Amino acid sequence: MKLVPLAPALILIGIFLAGPIVWSFYGSFTNAALTGVNAKNPEWIGLDNYTALFSDPLFPQSLLLTVVFVLVSAVIGQNFLGLGLALLMRRAHRVVAAVVGVCVVAAWVLPEIVAAFVAYAFFFRDGTLNQLTGLAGLPAVDWLFEHPMLAVILANIWRGTAFSMMVYQAALNDVPKEVTEAAEIDGAGRGQTLLFVTVPMIRRSIATNLMLITLQTLAVFTLIYVMTAGGPTNRSTTLPIMAYEEAFRYSDIGYGTAIAVVMLIIGAAFSLAYIRLLRERKAS
Repeated sequence: MKLVPLAPALILIGIFLAGPIVWSFYGSFTNAALTGVNAKNPEWIGLDNYTALFSDPLFPQSLLLTVVFVLVSAVIGQNFLGLGLALLMRRAHRVVAAVVGVCVVAAWVLPEIVAAFVAYAFFFRDGTLNQLTGLAGLPAVDWLFEHPMLAVILANIWRGTAFSMMVYQAALNDVPKEVTEAAEIDGAGRGQTLLFVTVPMIRRSIATNLMLITLQTLAVFTLIYVMTAGGPTNRSTTLPIMAYEEAFRYSDIGYGTAIAVVMLIIGAAFSLAYIRLLRERKAS
């Protein structure tokens, strides 16, 4: 009887969250297609999609690019830059903090497609970045062709840092000033106070932030597709781009859902690692 009030929520979660996941697992074991005979009557083919995927030479490259994209742009870039901005804005003048906050959050509130076109215009061969470096006498660089992963990583850091900054601002506001002031009176420097006092007190916010930005970045599609479309020569083809290409360009829905299942497993692995880290810290 206690679960009766939760029934509507459980039904909605089952339909809109668990349902697509179950369908993805099922679809990955079929030869479902976007068009043709297999679109109408898909057949069960067992592990054939996974066998083909693990023998596809593009898969290990896409898997590596996805892991690099998540680690560098989210875990390192957004996380540390967001924490740094939150710390600096605590000590900055109110006006300066407000201006910086608006500039950072502006990138986050933009629709993803708009942010992707802005980033494309910035890194394009004749774009804003090369116009600025040209004023300093530096040669133009075709960032999207010569360094596609660097361009999309920097674009994702630019767009997503605001979320980490706001999470850490809220967490730092809950740290009593008396505690940090006591540490400084005892002779601890700012770095030691941050490392041994502040960070342990906000570790739950750090774990939560890492989990959320990791899952968000793992699913980034529009930003990369608008900027590079996975190219050139698949040098920025992450798993979401590969899944889209296989499912909708080559009409192989079963193969595309197999890639999506791999992404689900990677996201679950990251989530379990963060939860385990949080529990170990709590136990210690």
